[in-house]
Amino acid sequence: MKDSYRKWLEDQKYSDSTIAAQLHRVSKVEAAYGSFDEHFKAGTLQSIIDALQYSSEDERRDLPNPSKLVFDGNIRNNLQSYKNATVRYQKFLNGWVRGMTHDTSEDYMSEDVDVETNNQEISQKLSLERDMQAAIRQNIQSLDEDLIIVDDGAERSVFSGFIDITCENKLDGSLVVLELKAGKADSRAIGQILGYMGDLAEEEPGREISGILVAHEFDKRSRSAARVVPALKLVKYQINFQFSEEK
Repeated sequence: MKDSYRKWLEDQKYSDSTIAAQLHRVSKVEAAYGSFDEHFKAGTLQSIIDALQYSSEDERRDLPNPSKLVFDGNIRNNLQSYKNATVRYQKFLNGWVRGMTHDTSEDYMSEDVDVETNNQEISQKLSLERDMQAAIRQNIQSLDEDLIIVDDGAERSVFSGFIDITCENKLDGSLVVLELKAGKADSRAIGQILGYMGDLAEEEPGREISGILVAHEFDKRSRSAARVVPALKLVKYQINFQFSEEK
């Protein structure tokens, strides 16, 4: 299964270093808890994810590492990375595609086209969102020169789903949630990113949380909603074509 998982990670356009890190973390957790594939078949994979939980309150109380994993360094940061890798593998087994949310089909659904056309549009938009994410990860300063990426090259898992990119503002240490949408973002995208921000605030008490929603355009409801959420910024992207002659 590991070969197919590597292929899946490649198809989701993760960088080579991120793929290597994800495979390493999966292997380390499996060495301690057993095959993910077997746990998935038995319906016990979630128990491993639960065993890798370590909250800010646990850290404040200086509780010991609750897992079977042995490592050096910060307990919460390490377990967060191993939990993310485990959740990502679970998503792979469930047929998840990077960029997909629970209501992706509804987000992109059009009543005026047939199912096959809809599926093609969804696939194209998810592919564009993966390309956007890869481009922003390579040059986060193009979005905001004060941001640094702090999610080890892959989406951070929170209760509501996966955060596209998690950043830290190097000026004040606040955390920034980046959510990327191909095409037009509507009010559901606002609800999605606010959910991620709320999850992160719960996981990181005491830290200021803000969000940046990136899309080609925004409908009126999303713009209206953002006006009353000071911690949320809407950013439009543009695609510039460059051409070169090939003989």
